[in-house]
Amino acid sequence: MSEVGRLVLLGAPLGNPADASARFREVLAAADVVAAEDTRRLTRLARDLDITVPGRIVSYFEGNEERRTPELVEVLRAGYVVALVTDGGMPSVSDPGYRLVRGALDAGVPVTVAPGPSAVTTALALSGLPSDRFCFEGFLPRTPGARRSRLRALAGEERTLVLFEAPHRIAGALADLAAEFGADRPAALCRELTKTYEEVVRRPLGELATWAADSGPRGEITLVVAGAAPAAAERPDDATLRAAVAEREAAGLSRRDAITEVATGYGLRRRDVYAVVHA
Repeated sequence: MSEVGRLVLLGAPLGNPADASARFREVLAAADVVAAEDTRRLTRLARDLDITVPGRIVSYFEGNEERRTPELVEVLRAGYVVALVTDGGMPSVSDPGYRLVRGALDAGVPVTVAPGPSAVTTALALSGLPSDRFCFEGFLPRTPGARRSRLRALAGEERTLVLFEAPHRIAGALADLAAEFGADRPAALCRELTKTYEEVVRRPLGELATWAADSGPRGEITLVVAGAAPAAAERPDDATLRAAVAEREAAGLSRRDAITEVATGYGLRRRDVYAVVHA
C-alpha cells in the first residue's frame, strides 16, 4: 500500500471475454478493491478469464453510486488501488463511474484507465455511416413527450448520432426518430455486439421502425443514425454578387480572384458568378 491510492477504470468486454486486454487481466488480479456494477457478472467474467480476484469486491451501480462514492474515495485516500468495472464497455459512458472519478480527482487521487471495448465506437464502425464526426447522446428520455422534444432538438444535427436504447422502448423510439428526422434517414441498429447473436440491421428509419415493431429485438441495443444533410445556403441575388465582386476589386484583388473569392464564400460555382458579373 502506498501513501496515496489510485483509481483504475477498466474497459470491460461487451460480451466476448476474449476481448479483455492483458492489462485488464493484470489490474483485476492485483487491485485491492474491485468496484463492480454487477458482482455476479464480474465473478463469471473472472472465471471465464481464469483469473483469481484477490481484492475485496463491492457493488457499485446506479442505485448505490451516490452513497458508495464517498466510501471508495476514503479507501483511495488511504492508499489502496481501486479498480472500477461495469457490465461492459467503459465506466462513466452511460454507466456508473463519473461520480467516483470526480470524487477521486477532487481528493487529489490519481485516476488512470486500462482502455477497452466501447459499444459507442464499435457500433459506429459497424454501421457503415460516416464516422469522422459523431455525437453520442446516451439514452433518450423514457416518456414519449420528452423523447419527441429531445429528438426535435437533434433533428438538425449534422454529425452521425449514436444512441443507447432499451429493447422494450426501441420500437417507439424508432417511430419517433422517423417522425422527427424523416423516414428516409439512414440508420443502423446494432444488437448484442460481440456476442453469439450479434446482429446489425442497416435500413432507413421508417423501415427500421417497422422491422422493430414486428420483430421485437432483444438484448443490448446501440442505434446509429446518419446526421442531417447540411442546410443549403440561400443564393444571393445578382446585384449582391456584382457588388461583392466590385468591393473586392476596389480592395485591390484582380477580377478573377474577386470572382473566385465570392464564389467560394457563397458556395457557388465560379463560372456562375463570372456569368453574373459579365452579363
